[in-house]
Amino acid sequence: MGLFSIFMTGLGLSMDAFAVSLAKGFCLKDNEVKYSFRVAFLFGAFQALMPLLGWWVGTYFESYIKSIDHWIAFILLGIIGGKMLLESIKDIRNGGDNNVPTECKRDDFCYKKLTVLAIATSIDALAVGVSLAFLNISIIPSIIIIGLTTFILCFFAVFLGKKIGGLFQNYAELLGGIILIFIGIKILIEHLSGLA
Repeated sequence: MGLFSIFMTGLGLSMDAFAVSLAKGFCLKDNEVKYSFRVAFLFGAFQALMPLLGWWVGTYFESYIKSIDHWIAFILLGIIGGKMLLESIKDIRNGGDNNVPTECKRDDFCYKKLTVLAIATSIDALAVGVSLAFLNISIIPSIIIIGLTTFILCFFAVFLGKKIGGLFQNYAELLGGIILIFIGIKILIEHLSGLA
């Protein structure tokens, strides 16, 4: 596997993180660079860390990882997305507050929430790390490429989400919640259809 193949792997792995970053950008009102960097750093770091962990455990836990990774991502994204939906519906019913959803104003970019999302969107990279171990791929260049690819895509996704989010006003958080739930469902379906 050459550098281009590793880059394409990183691109594929970062798509879920890109979509979540876009959704987070919907709630962004100011400090674009600060919050874009925070999102991109956490998502990129976990996309790099997970393959490293997968590579490290190698063949010992391959079947275990592949049997539960999709469920963990599905549950985490479902819970977070569901909470966003409920908060958004509640805010819309209450008439909103300056067209800014309640959840977005409070702690949408706190480290705790972003870390949970980063873990949820990078669990599939754990299994990729196991595959890299089987292929005897040099892990350090691989995780650097995967992490940087995710960082760059997520950084710009937050900016793009901010621009798009302004069009949706009160419905930004609602849309973000729906996106998270669909990503969780997509991960689950992809895995289950792969078993068929």
